[in-house]
Amino acid sequence: MNEIIVATNNDGKAREYRELFAPIGIKIKTLKDFPDLPEIDETGTTFEENALIKAQTVSKATNLPVVADDTGLMIDALNGAPGVYSARYAGNHDDQANIDKVLRNLQSVDLPDRTARFHTSLVAVKPNGDQLLVQGEVEGSILTQQRGHHGFGYDSIFFVNQFNKSMAELTDTQKNEISHRGNAMRNLMTNFETWWNE
Repeated sequence: MNEIIVATNNDGKAREYRELFAPIGIKIKTLKDFPDLPEIDETGTTFEENALIKAQTVSKATNLPVVADDTGLMIDALNGAPGVYSARYAGNHDDQANIDKVLRNLQSVDLPDRTARFHTSLVAVKPNGDQLLVQGEVEGSILTQQRGHHGFGYDSIFFVNQFNKSMAELTDTQKNEISHRGNAMRNLMTNFETWWNE
């Protein structure tokens, strides 16, 4: 068993996972490798529930181990929105429309009050039902306009104090160092090999 499915169609996300799993010799497949999988209905009310729904659905359909995450942006001035609706905040998985809606909703909010965090709940599931659940976050704030061309999702408006840059201005290495998904993956890796070999 040296293969795991990452429950995503997002190439950027898949690349991040590929880099993080490479050192322990585990190959990544994504949902793109399984075009006949059933549609996954993310009906959970928390990041953890959505990650689990994705992982269990894909593992059941493929009989392979799966890692899935649910990730979102939580903005304090918007009472934690967009939260679990981050990917479809302005409709259906349109990054630019989502960014535009956030910026519109924060128009009257002063910079010091634009604090936010990215959150990732990550679940690994084996075909036998064994689960490993971890979380990761990164604190930051929301810019008034987009900066940078790397990354995806809300990266271009999420400012990281540590680097004095937006997430979309960071290199992959810098992003993995501090990102919510990177933090969740490091948390996963502390127990992963034991769980994987059980």
